[in-house]
Amino acid sequence: MPAAWAVTDLSLSITEGQFLTLLGPSGCGKTTTLRMIAGLIAPTTGRIVLGDRLLSSAEERVAVPPERRGMGMVFQSYAVWPHLTAAQNVAFPLRRARLTGAEIERRTRDALGLVHLDGLGGRYPHELSGGQQQRVAVARALVMEPAVLLMDEPLSNLDAQLRDELRAELRDLHDRLGVTVVYVTHDQREAMALSDRIAVLLGGRIAQVASPRELYECPADPVVAAFVGAANLLPAEVVAATPAGLQVRLLNGHPMPVVTLPGVAGAAPGRRVLVCVRPEFLEAASDGALPARVTRATYLGNRIDYLAQVGTFTLRVEGRPDRPLRPGDETRLVVRRAVVYPDATIATTSAGDGAT
Repeated sequence: MPAAWAVTDLSLSITEGQFLTLLGPSGCGKTTTLRMIAGLIAPTTGRIVLGDRLLSSAEERVAVPPERRGMGMVFQSYAVWPHLTAAQNVAFPLRRARLTGAEIERRTRDALGLVHLDGLGGRYPHELSGGQQQRVAVARALVMEPAVLLMDEPLSNLDAQLRDELRAELRDLHDRLGVTVVYVTHDQREAMALSDRIAVLLGGRIAQVASPRELYECPADPVVAAFVGAANLLPAEVVAATPAGLQVRLLNGHPMPVVTLPGVAGAAPGRRVLVCVRPEFLEAASDGALPARVTRATYLGNRIDYLAQVGTFTLRVEGRPDRPLRPGDETRLVVRRAVVYPDATIATTSAGDGAT
């Protein structure tokens, strides 16, 4: 059988001090990429460079071992030694580096303070919560003052509230230290909240690298649009280009009115396109162009998540809780913002998964 590539044609440049997240579904190559950077997996081709220092090159037979790369790593599992106290866990790499006792004590104390574990250095892992154990792992990764901090889904084993708390702490820690971070997650909310830039990996390849806002509002193609957040992906035909935006007619087997997409341009009349509309950019209004019938309404506190039938399309629509609609209600929808993909070949009639 031919070899299966876990990661292929991957080219990525990370600016010093940046928080970059590798985002993608399970099996897309995120962890493999991180482990290649760390030196835990040897790439079969290509180069890995840190500053002006070559760390890995199969062609040049260079492979700097993990402990000499100047990087810290935090794993999904806490990976703290149960027979050592929190302080001893954090101090372990310092002892291996043969630092003096006073220096070990100072740096261990400082690292524990960075992750809000002051006064807890004498406790063993079984005496700490899951969140505190992960803080120990972060402190241990930071204590050697690495040039790069690598994190492989470090929050995935924590409950939702603690995840939110530690997510904010990690971003604050990055901003205070200015350390370069490469972070792996499949959680889109986590990626959006933490990152300066996000690299979306799909099928072992980078699909797009962008800021969280650009990635959400201007996905590079329909596949990225469907993966990042919820997306209504609708085949349409361009009717006209006007100063107000592109006028299109949805193609779903039913006679449909013309819809204006504000601020969209660049497609000629008669051209087939795929229109991407996020649920929050569809609004129920009396002057809406699209007739719709509500089929489901889910109250989520700060918003209501609707499913609405438009011809043969089932669209996700986000509404305000002070203007509720009920299943069976007839309404009309206005498109407030959209992205258009010319000549797109993906045919879909329903909303994407994974709302942020």
